[in-house]
Amino acid sequence: MASTLADINSQIKKYDEQIAQLRKQAEDLRNEERAGVIEDVRRKIAEYGLTASDLKLSARGAPVKRNAGVPAAKAAAKYRGPTGETWSGGRGRKPRWVTEALAAGKSLTEFEIK
Repeated sequence: MASTLADINSQIKKYDEQIAQLRKQAEDLRNEERAGVIEDVRRKIAEYGLTASDLKLSARGAPVKRNAGVPAAKAAAKYRGPTGETWSGGRGRKPRWVTEALAAGKSLTEFEIK
């Protein structure tokens, strides 16, 4: 079964065309199924009188952010630097004063807030 490069390239082209056709069929089937799902959901929304708020959706259909506009709570400071700056010891990068102190041979325990 000796094949030439031209034979192999021909087979690849044939399979690429088949793959493209199958992808198109899959997309068409998904669109048909999607239309049915949308109709079913609309019918159930009307039947049960559901609102976007009930489904936790905004008016555009995107999920509502729970704490939109509310900043994250600050972590309690665990360490205090030599000039009064503080660090919680776990969120983000270490502050410069911490990295410099550690490089100078100091320990974090020296800066613990008690």
